[in-house]
Amino acid sequence: MAGVFEVIQDNDGPLPFRFLLRGSDGAVVAVSPQLGSITAVKAGIRAVRESAASGAVVDLTDEADPS
Repeated sequence: MAGVFEVIQDNDGPLPFRFLLRGSDGAVVAVSPQLGSITAVKAGIRAVRESAASGAVVDLTDEADPS
C-alpha cells in the first residue's frame, strides 16, 4: 500500500488545519505547518507530491554512508 495523506483539524494553534503523510506502515513521515483552509491543504499536498517526485536528496551530514 502506498502512503496516505490525512487532513486533520488542529486545535493547538491559530490556524485550523494540517495534513499528515503516513507511510505504508502507518508511521507519520511528514507533518505540514498549520494551514488556514482546505484549499491551502490541497495546495500543500499537491506541492509535496510534485516535489517528492522530482526532488534530489542532499546529505548535509558529516558522516560517511555505512552501507
